[in-house]
Amino acid sequence: MIFLNLLFWTILGTVVAGVLALIPGLHLYGVMGYFLLWYGAHLHLIPAEYVAVMFMAGIVSWAIINTVPAMFLGAPDESAMFVVLPGQKYMLQGKGYEAAILTGLGSLGGIIALWLLFPVSFHLIKYVKKLIAPHFFWILGLIIVYIIASEWPKATLRAKTALGRTLEGLKSCGAGLLTLLLSGALGLVVMNRTLIPVEKAFQSLMPAFVGLFAVPWVITNIISKTEIPKQYTAGASVDVNFSVIIRGTVAGTLGGGFAALMPGVTGGIGGLLSGHAIAQRDERIFVLSQGTSKVIYYVGAFLLFFIPPLNHLTRGGLAWMLKPYYAAYNIGDYWLAMAVMAISGGLSFFLLLRFSRFMINLIAKINYRMISWITLVILPLTVIGITGWIGLFIMLIGTAIGLIPVMWHSRRMNCLGILLIPMCLNMAGLGAPICMALKLF
Repeated sequence: MIFLNLLFWTILGTVVAGVLALIPGLHLYGVMGYFLLWYGAHLHLIPAEYVAVMFMAGIVSWAIINTVPAMFLGAPDESAMFVVLPGQKYMLQGKGYEAAILTGLGSLGGIIALWLLFPVSFHLIKYVKKLIAPHFFWILGLIIVYIIASEWPKATLRAKTALGRTLEGLKSCGAGLLTLLLSGALGLVVMNRTLIPVEKAFQSLMPAFVGLFAVPWVITNIISKTEIPKQYTAGASVDVNFSVIIRGTVAGTLGGGFAALMPGVTGGIGGLLSGHAIAQRDERIFVLSQGTSKVIYYVGAFLLFFIPPLNHLTRGGLAWMLKPYYAAYNIGDYWLAMAVMAISGGLSFFLLLRFSRFMINLIAKINYRMISWITLVILPLTVIGITGWIGLFIMLIGTAIGLIPVMWHSRRMNCLGILLIPMCLNMAGLGAPICMALKLF
């Protein structure tokens, strides 16, 4: 009976999170936060263990399936943004379904990697954490410097004067730096000023992320007038071999693992760093690695919460939200979480294929620009529904910043200054003085 109950909550969490993952701009953490607000007043209805199982299944499903709106609607979150450009290239070749399968294979590779690595490594994690904790500040600082330094000039250098050629060459670097600083300033405000109503304060970053990442991409889809060719799904095969899968999984595991352990670093940053570190140019490896990185980042960080010796090591918003209601007391809790992760991962992969086919059929029946317009309507309505009108104002500011890399052809990764700069300043002991000087608190 207990097994059937656990299986029920696993399937429920997988299916519900998979459906929610299809809604552009909606983050699963927000929905789970509202659920926990309800659960806090009705603790007697559902055992905490079942809630933990549902959350584990949900985060696995969401990490795998949120590829669908990112790829087919161009509305990514910070961890999925790198899937979109290669994914849309596949779509323009009529192979969007193949790209979805590649990310799904990468996600399954991430789950297998967690199964192989965690049993032999989780005793070492606390020592690794203790070793790198004193160095978080300068590591984050180096990441910020690297993100800007890697903005290699993309200009055509056709200006007639030396000054003109210099300005053209530094255009993308300057746009990247401006994006980083402005998004960092936005992060300082939303993290230290109570703009969102107190009862919804856990959603304070949500409208900013929608504005920085999702809305600019949808606007780009609308103004580009891109015609999406017919997508092939019947008898679709994937041009991939074992070597490509292994290299993509290793790259994603390195990036996602670093992001899971390092505060302020998201799966997108981890994927960027690992991709540069191993210098892989094969797009198949890149797309695979992004699927792996998302799973390692979201699921791996939450999995730490189920290891009894490490349940004090709370990484990720989901673990912080669940901590008041549940704690892992023995190694059985860890193995339960691993089993739920495996079951949900397999089910989520098949849901990914189903939902991808559904989205492809939708695009075939409805003009792609019309879908983009509908998405552009859904995004602000979602923001208003969750955070109110002040959230819409924050979203618009984020959109203005997020359009800078679109217009000046710099990396959208620079928008993650919203997390990196406040975190780095706080670790350096400068966050509070700067916020006081700006009268943010």
